[in-house]
Amino acid sequence: MREFVRPKVVVSRCLGFDHCRYNGDIISSPIVANLTEYVDFLPVCPEVEIGLGVPRDPIRIVLEDGGQRLIQSGGSRDVTEVMEAFCTDFLNSVGDIDGFILKYRSPSCGIKDVKIYPTAALKSGAIGKTSGFFGGAVLKKFPHLAIEDEGRLRNARIKEHFMTKLFMLAAFRKVKSEGRMRDLVAFHSENKYLLMAYNQAELRKLGAIVANKESGIFRELVSEYERHLYSALSRPPRYTSNINVLMHAFGHFSEKLSSQEKALFFDWIQKYREGKTSLCPATNTIRSWAVRFEDQYLTNQTLFEPYPEGPMEVDPVNSHFREDLWE
Repeated sequence: MREFVRPKVVVSRCLGFDHCRYNGDIISSPIVANLTEYVDFLPVCPEVEIGLGVPRDPIRIVLEDGGQRLIQSGGSRDVTEVMEAFCTDFLNSVGDIDGFILKYRSPSCGIKDVKIYPTAALKSGAIGKTSGFFGGAVLKKFPHLAIEDEGRLRNARIKEHFMTKLFMLAAFRKVKSEGRMRDLVAFHSENKYLLMAYNQAELRKLGAIVANKESGIFRELVSEYERHLYSALSRPPRYTSNINVLMHAFGHFSEKLSSQEKALFFDWIQKYREGKTSLCPATNTIRSWAVRFEDQYLTNQTLFEPYPEGPMEVDPVNSHFREDLWE
């Protein structure tokens, strides 16, 4: 069982922490609720922080003279400058964090698909989409961190990438702040197969940094490693990369397996390639062989457990907890 460093995550306060929506509501987010046991959350509501009360007139992003303004409905108040000042002050003072979970489509917190309007009048229709003021500032200042909104995190693939990135960055933060060269080497070794799935080119660069052939000092090496780690995690793995990694791991056991075992594994790989199953059966097959043949190097790979199993969820459509349709 892996031990995980607790990520530090800034979260929109309305997502289960406080009744701070413009109408006094609190938003139920199962994803945030499930992470509470494993993550240190820093809740924030930019709109309340700049002095807007609860309840309040809603704000919207309005296009004026080619620029975006943040205005309360009906044009009662322009809060553009005060919001920009808050974003700058808050994000400069937030300290070492690993990610953000923000409110979906919020004019303050949204990271995309936030509506732009031609006027502040409530009856006017949207003319485009953008990021919210706080969400946009987050993306600009911390493009390398794990950043998502609670709406997009309902997508299984987006959530998988977010969670994997979040817990890897948290582990690296500890190595960077408390570790030594041997800790960086251990981090790289344990994450090798996961990083191979993400980006092989960056994995080679990271390996060269850890090899430290020129005997560099830890502070400089870990800083360079950090830059390439962010690059490696910037996009989720392609399905072909996932297959490549499992085939690489398969090489550890290829001479120890029966023809029937090999055929079963290749069948799972082919089904995954054709989109007929998830990656789990093939991955768990490799993991079971690592245990069976006592391959400690593979057993320790974060590929098999990139984040705690507690927040993992089965699609309700596939879960046996779904209502019994035969009753």
